[in-house]
Amino acid sequence: MTTSELGRQEDTMGAEAAALYRLMTWLSPSFPVGAFSYSSGIEWAVEAGDVSDAASFRAWLAAMLTHGSGFCDGVFVAQSHRAAGLGDLAALREIAELAAAFVPSRERQLETTAQGRAFIEIARSAWNCAGLGEAVANCETIVYPVAVGLVGALHSVPPAPLLHGFLHALTSNWISAGSRLIPLGQTDSQRVLAALEPVVAATAERALVASLDDIGGATFRADLSSLCHEAQYTRLFRS
Repeated sequence: MTTSELGRQEDTMGAEAAALYRLMTWLSPSFPVGAFSYSSGIEWAVEAGDVSDAASFRAWLAAMLTHGSGFCDGVFVAQSHRAAGLGDLAALREIAELAAAFVPSRERQLETTAQGRAFIEIARSAWNCAGLGEAVANCETIVYPVAVGLVGALHSVPPAPLLHGFLHALTSNWISAGSRLIPLGQTDSQRVLAALEPVVAATAERALVASLDDIGGATFRADLSSLCHEAQYTRLFRS
C-alpha cells in the first residue's frame, strides 16, 4: 500500500469513527432530549390491560415498529437525511411539514416536537456544523425524526446506521417506560429488546428504501391509547 493510499484509508477510518461517536452520543439515553418523560401511549395501554406482561408488551412494540409510528418515523429520518444531504431545502421543508402533521394526538405532537426542538438546540450548541443553521431556519417546525435525519446528514453519518440507531433508541425508550409501568425486571426488559432485534432491523431496511407515499399506519389501538392518555387519571408520563 502506498503512502497516499494509507493516508486515504486513515482519513476514511477517522471519518467513520467520528460518525460512530456522534451517532452513539446523539441516540444515547443520556442525550438530553427528555425522551424518558414520554411513553407514546404505553401508559394507557398498561392501564387498559392491553399490555400486562413481557409477551403482550413485545407484541405491542412489534406492531408499533412494523405498522405504526416506528416505521413512519424511520421513513422521515431517511427522507430528511436524503434531502439535507442533497442540500434540497425545499424538499426538506415539505418533509418537515408532513412529519409535523403526521401524529395522531396532541400529546404525541408534544412528544415529537419537544424532542426535535431539544435535539436541534443541543446539536447547534455542541455539534454545530456548516449548513445547520440555514436548514433549521428553512423549516417552521422540526419534529424528532426530522431533526435526527437532518443533523445526521450534515455530519456525514450514513443513513443505514443512523436508521438502525434511531429505531434502537426509540425501542429502548419504549421498553424503559414499560419496565416501570408493567413492571418488568431488567432481565425481561432485555429479553424483549433482544426479541425485537430482527423487527428493528427489518423496519430500518424498509424505511431506508421507502418513499413518502409509503407512509401509513394501522396501529389503531396504539393511536387510541395516545388519545386516551390525555384524560388518564394517574399519569407518570407526558404521553
